[in-house]
Amino acid sequence: MKIGALAEATGTPVETIRFYEREGLLPPPARADNNYRVYLPAHAERLAFIRQCRNLGMTLDEIRALIALRESPAQDCGEVNALLDEHIGHVAHRIRELRALEKDLKSLRARCAAPHALADCGILNGLDGAAAAPAAPAKRRHVHGAH
Repeated sequence: MKIGALAEATGTPVETIRFYEREGLLPPPARADNNYRVYLPAHAERLAFIRQCRNLGMTLDEIRALIALRESPAQDCGEVNALLDEHIGHVAHRIRELRALEKDLKSLRARCAAPHALADCGILNGLDGAAAAPAAPAKRRHVHGAH
């Protein structure tokens, strides 16, 4: 199948498929005489595996490691367990960060219970005050997509 058919079959944008190829997560497909990529069912299977891992918030490096382990079926799954345990730790850390972020946002929201003139807006004044304050040691509170 061509890349468009693979994209449609897996619900994955074409650019994402190309990205996974560049990152070495998907093996390079064969090329037809017209130089079009020709994907096999194994590509769709690997892509489904990658997408499931991404849905679980795994990084590309974690996925790379799982793919390598998956290709050694005779090995025991201790490394897979360790990788997942580490990922669970990352998720727990992100949850704590998100809870702290939620608390900060609720505190900020509480500064403006009812609409009034923007000059008196507690939220905007709170943001301005925080922006003018000396920088505190970096506390990562904003969580970007996947860690």
